[in-house]
Amino acid sequence: MHPPHDWIEETLKRHVRALAVEIGERSVFRGRNLARAEAYIRTAFEQIGLSVDTQAYDYDGLAVANLIATLPDAGTAASYYLVGAHYDTVVGSPGADDNASAIAVMLALAEAAHRKPPEVPLRFAAFTLEEPPAFETRHQGSRVFARARARAGDQVLGAVVLEMVGYTSARQHYPLSVAWMGYPRVGNFIGIVGNRRSRAFGRSLIAGMRRNPDLPVESIFLPFNGRILPVSRWSDHASFWDRGWPAVMVTDTAFLRNPNYHMPSDTMATLDFAFMGRLVRSLELALAELPTVAP
Repeated sequence: MHPPHDWIEETLKRHVRALAVEIGERSVFRGRNLARAEAYIRTAFEQIGLSVDTQAYDYDGLAVANLIATLPDAGTAASYYLVGAHYDTVVGSPGADDNASAIAVMLALAEAAHRKPPEVPLRFAAFTLEEPPAFETRHQGSRVFARARARAGDQVLGAVVLEMVGYTSARQHYPLSVAWMGYPRVGNFIGIVGNRRSRAFGRSLIAGMRRNPDLPVESIFLPFNGRILPVSRWSDHASFWDRGWPAVMVTDTAFLRNPNYHMPSDTMATLDFAFMGRLVRSLELALAELPTVAP
């Protein structure tokens, strides 16, 4: 068994506590809290040693921003891999799993990458406004990011979008359309959701993640950009799919496992930090499997 890094679980708890407990609800209707979360994440990236660019924009009179962080000496190449997660919440929820868990894992992965830089060009992005009422509108943070980077001529070689990654359960549910496919009945695995264009990228990631025997990985790759299974599009990875860029959602399967989804009960106490720590290790291994040039 590969032991987790000693520092990871405490780091994860610190980030989740700051976002879900000390700040709490981070919706567009709590603009001050959303701004506090943005400031916290920017400072966390900078304390790790990454440089941070702010992609600011206006949403109905509210100043919001995506944060894009780059490792030292990473250069300014227009082709890169991306790890991203949203930091906002729905109204009335402290959003521990959705999505403080993912921000915490991303920040821990960024710290690990700073300690041992991967051999591929890599950026990290904290997206704003993934949740309703901005979801699937032009104001959704990841859509703002993808639109701007496409106009600039960037090429995202592959995006890893972290979406609810902290909950485990003795019972796992599935949509009826995939329930027959033999997936596990226990919710102790991490899920990888991709479209057909993302298969090669996703398989490289999965090959690396499966080098960590302590975290089971299950995957599905869907045709038609996931439109045959609408729930498969319910996060920021769809913004990249719609630009033709490879992307996968890394998830604990959200409401298919977690009964606290979008509820006031989505609290820090419900999370499995050992599970999250194992995911950080798996993602480190996954980054090492990525090709150094575009496929």
